[in-house]
Amino acid sequence: MGRMRIGVIGGGAAGMTAAIAAAGEGAAVTLLEGGERVGKKILSTGNGKCNLGNLELSADAYYGADREWIADCLARFGSEDTIRFFRGMGLLVKERNGLLYPLAEQASVVLDALRWELRAMGVETVLECRVDAVRRNAEKGFKVSAGQRDFEFDRVILACGSKAAPKTGSDGSGYLLAESLGHAVVLVMPALVQLRCREAWLREVSGVRAEAEIRELSGESGVIEERGELQLTDYGISGIPVFQMSRRINALLRKRGKGSEAELSVNLLPDYSAEEFGRLCAGRRLLQADRTAEEFFTGILNKKLMLLFMKLSGIRRDTPISQVESGRIDQVFGLCRDWRLHVTGSNSYDNAQVCAGGVDTAQVGRNMESLLVPGLFFAGEILDVDGRCGGYNLQWAWCSGHLAGRAAGRRPES
Repeated sequence: MGRMRIGVIGGGAAGMTAAIAAAGEGAAVTLLEGGERVGKKILSTGNGKCNLGNLELSADAYYGADREWIADCLARFGSEDTIRFFRGMGLLVKERNGLLYPLAEQASVVLDALRWELRAMGVETVLECRVDAVRRNAEKGFKVSAGQRDFEFDRVILACGSKAAPKTGSDGSGYLLAESLGHAVVLVMPALVQLRCREAWLREVSGVRAEAEIRELSGESGVIEERGELQLTDYGISGIPVFQMSRRINALLRKRGKGSEAELSVNLLPDYSAEEFGRLCAGRRLLQADRTAEEFFTGILNKKLMLLFMKLSGIRRDTPISQVESGRIDQVFGLCRDWRLHVTGSNSYDNAQVCAGGVDTAQVGRNMESLLVPGLFFAGEILDVDGRCGGYNLQWAWCSGHLAGRAAGRRPES
């Protein structure tokens, strides 16, 4: 009896892991990648340092699929399995604040380890091979068409990625392949992405970074609140807390319809309680004499922010503070803890790290095999699973790729 022939479509993190796992089961594996190289997206992860995973692994860090389904998957390939997987390839892994990185802190060494493991396991890699169609053969197995080339496989793993970062090869074509085989695709939208705001005066504070607590005010989709370093841009807001809430904000805007907005409250002094901030403001008023407004407000926040808040409150910077109405001073103080911004949308898939939505996991079994098409498997971002920042999305790639590869590579029981 010959070896199982496995076709893996997509040479990203999940696809390479799936190919390695399937080859480890003794299968003959062919990896089809549409780009000129495999693993291109890995090179940009973790700011080039590649945050491999997170020791604080929990299904609560993920969205999309049923939490119990995700938890079951992670229980069978978790953080310790990721560490063993890479150490088995000779890659040393270190932990920092619960986050996993390669010891060398270079994404390129992660990609090198995966590429060399593919070669060592005898995986055939076919580059610049864009798959156009996947069809079930009349008797058994699959026919995969890529331009003028056709491939025959016993089983196929779709690991084509999402629409996020299309320059790395993720163009959404995998969704079309899944739909052609009868699978439903949950509505796709950018996640872990910058948010755009309608306030044009944000240009005046572009480039400023500040610790902040950000909260969506309607409560329509539950509490949407994050804290961390906020980055201000000419078009809106960025930074880890913004990325973390972007998925839910985009979903809220999509639900409300075209032209809708989400109102955010930004607290730029999150370490101060209301009482402590009240005492700070009262103490500062004792410094009013002989100071201009600019001098009076100096030292609270970044200078650009304070000048903007003065402008929004109708205070000229060179006006003696003793001549400024008390209400206007209170307005500036209020903006420090409750600065309102109005989100109109997010940046595009070009800027998104991942996508929300994808192949409906209600149609996928616990080993990543289709419940509709026997012999068809899924791995990685193509599925309706997306995680928070902190290595969770790469962990999902290793986890789903490993489960899909092992299950696909095994021979059916006779």
